[in-house]
Amino acid sequence: MPLHPEYEALLGQMNEAEGPALTEMNPSEGREMYRAMQPETPDLAVGKVEELRIPGPGGDIPIRIYSPEGIGPFPITLMFHGGGWVIGDLATADLQSREVCKRAGSIVVSVDYRLSPEHKFPAAADDCYVATQWVAQNAEKLNGDNNRLAVAGDSAGGNLAAVVSQMARDKSGPSIIFQLLVYPVTDGSTFETVSYHENAEGYMLTTESMHWFWDHYADTPDRLNPYASPLLADNLSQLPPCLVMTAEFDPLRDEGEKYGKLLQDAGVATEIKRYDGFIHGFFAHTRLIPATNRAMEDACSALQKAFY
Repeated sequence: MPLHPEYEALLGQMNEAEGPALTEMNPSEGREMYRAMQPETPDLAVGKVEELRIPGPGGDIPIRIYSPEGIGPFPITLMFHGGGWVIGDLATADLQSREVCKRAGSIVVSVDYRLSPEHKFPAAADDCYVATQWVAQNAEKLNGDNNRLAVAGDSAGGNLAAVVSQMARDKSGPSIIFQLLVYPVTDGSTFETVSYHENAEGYMLTTESMHWFWDHYADTPDRLNPYASPLLADNLSQLPPCLVMTAEFDPLRDEGEKYGKLLQDAGVATEIKRYDGFIHGFFAHTRLIPATNRAMEDACSALQKAFY
């Protein structure tokens, strides 16, 4: 299928702007650019938004809690932001957190995990796992139900949601009932998939930028660790049911779909949905590209089905 017309127009405008590539920036410059690309959207109202700092393995972890309107107790979704473990924060994940809170009727706890290269692997994964433990233990205080706990994330956040699911299984909890993996990074050991070659450049996320992200995040030997590359785990059984969402024009398409197939082979109830005509990043584009609303609706419907 050809690139969606709305994305064709967007990418054309970006090419005309001729700004520097992410790989030409240092991490601080990349973070500033990403915040400008994905601003907060306070006009998308939810019941309540509050910020806390919780104890973490490397200091306090900032979290932002989005609560839906209503009485509760509500199901809870841990949201891990994208940005290649290098860029991204609570602000850049604001729109998708509000969308999931509102459409899925779930509390969303967005986690501001430590970033690389200041804090390399496994800092991000450790923070996300500890935050998930904390939320499960404090669900009642949040007006939430720890028997309906899901993890979600896009790109590097999808990687972290997959990793936290494995960690929770390996470390005997907490219990996670669903994992939403949106164009997840699953394998840092190779960049030789068909989608890495077909979509190497021209669709926002490039193969070169994925090298930049991985080089900042994990040393080469560490990329073989399944808590960095969940696709490489020896055992994928007994993991939570899963929805893997991928984009046709995305270097990460094939590794996301391969992870979904391996989950299916391991007996995990897994749905794999490819969005033809879309590019990497669609989970945060519901206002920019109206056509992506159907993907957000699919994600929230899957969460609702798992919760209710």
